[in-house]
Amino acid sequence: MEEEAGVRRWIVDITRWRPSPDQFDAAAALLPSHERPAVARFVKEDDRKRALVSRLLQYSLVHHVLRIPLHQINICRTPEGKPYLQKNCSAFPNFNFNTSHQGDYVGIASEPICLVGLDIVSISKPQGETTTEFISNFSSYLTDHEWNCIVRAGTSCEVLTEFYRYWCLKEAFVKAMGAGVGFGLHRLEFHHEHWTDISIHIDGEVTKKWGFWLFKLDEMHLASIAKGHPEGAVSSYKKALSTVSVTEEQLNSALESPEEAFTLWTVEQLTESME
Repeated sequence: MEEEAGVRRWIVDITRWRPSPDQFDAAAALLPSHERPAVARFVKEDDRKRALVSRLLQYSLVHHVLRIPLHQINICRTPEGKPYLQKNCSAFPNFNFNTSHQGDYVGIASEPICLVGLDIVSISKPQGETTTEFISNFSSYLTDHEWNCIVRAGTSCEVLTEFYRYWCLKEAFVKAMGAGVGFGLHRLEFHHEHWTDISIHIDGEVTKKWGFWLFKLDEMHLASIAKGHPEGAVSSYKKALSTVSVTEEQLNSALESPEEAFTLWTVEQLTESME
């Protein structure tokens, strides 16, 4: 993946970071003061770590890719909560990024032209209920086609993993658009060939303006990337983009670019890059 392309796929394993209170505070101090309350509000240490590392990734990535001094980086959020770079005057007209965290991992993905969405899921076995009972809680968000594919996947572990694959893709798409929690996930239906060549049907209509990729981070974690045409952004997020005009050649080039593995960062590397 070319460094100058504005495309990044970074990930941090937070289980490898066991900071003392002073070390945690020192890392948090690298963030702008207005970002710190969003980290401190969490009670559990792992939740605070995820929130902090998510923000460190955002500022480090923008600084690394766009060469903007840290004190000049202004990351805002839409009413739906999607982060975006204020006054994006870079060579990349629609430079945008998306973060995700669940389980052991926190990640970020960026794109120079297309919308990008990232979702990470932890494949945790249900507690106090069967796999079928667990996924039944989400049946209203799945189409009949998806439900049938999930329940016919095989063993209970395979069924659970299949469910999380579909869920991960749906979340990545919604996050790329900048939509809120109220978006109807049942409107989305995914088709694939052994989880490659993944396509999406929206309200029953197939679209060629989006691409999707699934990654196995380890035995218990999956990640998905959604890339799509900027015109697919919700209205509040469109206002944050420099342009929604993308040529067919630009779009196809972005969607046909091979997706490479995530680059694993440590928190120490992130903080060093920001000092």
